[in-house]
Amino acid sequence: MRILLADDNPAVRRYLRGLLEQQQDWRVCDEASDGMDAVQRFDSGRHDLIILDFQMPRLNGLEAAKQIIRDSPKTPILMVTLYLSKQLASEAQKVGIRGTCPKTHISSVVEAISALLREETYFPA
Repeated sequence: MRILLADDNPAVRRYLRGLLEQQQDWRVCDEASDGMDAVQRFDSGRHDLIILDFQMPRLNGLEAAKQIIRDSPKTPILMVTLYLSKQLASEAQKVGIRGTCPKTHISSVVEAISALLREETYFPA
């Protein structure tokens, strides 16, 4: 599985890459440092899943997701954020994001991705 990872914090990207690549057959094949970069990298590559931070420069995760989903509605997107709320999770669902994870429980990312790969959603209470 080829993953595009977008977060403006290089330390978070390194941590997530390490966590994800511990899983058999999961590979972070591309990284983006802002929302616009994520959209451009998605357009120029082949990705099976996208992880987007919510709060990024140029385009936030919701806006980047809207553009990606418009062009590729079947590609699952997981949004990670420090600021997860019911309202943000609801907005994410409305644009077509299939799951959200708080960065305060970053270890749940593996569980969330597994759910998305089973064509489920992941919106913890």
